[in-house]
Amino acid sequence: MTASSAQPAGLPFLKGHGTQNDFVIVPDPDGRLAIGPEAVAALCDRRAGIGGDGLLRVVRSAADLVAADQADRAEWFMDYRNSDGSIGEMCGNGVRVFARYLVDAGLAKPGELPVATRAGLRTVRVAETAEDGTPGEITVDMGRALLPGPDGIEVSVGGRSWPALNVNMGNPHAVAFVESLDHAGDLRTAPPVSPGGVYPEGVNVEFVVDRGPRHVAMRVHERGSGETRSCGTGACAVAVAAARRDGVDPAVTGEAVTYTVDVLGGRLTITEYPDGRVEKTGPAVIVAGGELDPAWSALIRRA
Repeated sequence: MTASSAQPAGLPFLKGHGTQNDFVIVPDPDGRLAIGPEAVAALCDRRAGIGGDGLLRVVRSAADLVAADQADRAEWFMDYRNSDGSIGEMCGNGVRVFARYLVDAGLAKPGELPVATRAGLRTVRVAETAEDGTPGEITVDMGRALLPGPDGIEVSVGGRSWPALNVNMGNPHAVAFVESLDHAGDLRTAPPVSPGGVYPEGVNVEFVVDRGPRHVAMRVHERGSGETRSCGTGACAVAVAAARRDGVDPAVTGEAVTYTVDVLGGRLTITEYPDGRVEKTGPAVIVAGGELDPAWSALIRRA
């Protein structure tokens, strides 16, 4: 390792979660770190690393070629990686945690905050901290849902199969309504989705049950991470699918529709508007911070 690529001791990191979808946060404002797939997987390892469903690298948009074209609209770019090191276009819970970090670190103020992602610009609203010190909830404009089809998609687990709706929230989802969340199985491996070739880059699969009027619960297998306690884009996809199933598509009715979506790690509120825009509201907290041991310098390079 050359002196120019050696990582100095004391690289800071933080740990945060949104409805128990947890992330390793690595501040890199000037874009000096190269965190490859092996390093991401090692950091996210729950036994040998810090542990997380993914990694959020916090970098200025202008300092990263991926987001440079968004720099005039958003100062900060959320470089999101799944826990296996693969690139994720967008993470709904991650962007809330990302915004929480920026506000807590004094890099942004409560209120409206644009964030650059690989799925495009996302506008976040961070509520003020309550008088008792409880962090305010965070609302994310998740963009417009797309339903690209085709018809006839099925998800299978343990000999059972269910029809699924293809919903794209900047990343792909297959949403299946089931009789019991237990039917999803252990979700250690990706549930088979047919026909083959519909999702050439993999797919997030949601299993959904009804809890009451406009109230559903879900479990999810996230591509590159396995089952997670929560998936923000998945909750949005589930609400969109439920609205279509229930005959309350806002584009048809002309009225916004809101669903409560229970995930294993908590509760999210999803609203879809007649123009197709989807908003997601929920909590996000930073739980710890520290410095990486110098041994990690073999995995993380500095420009």
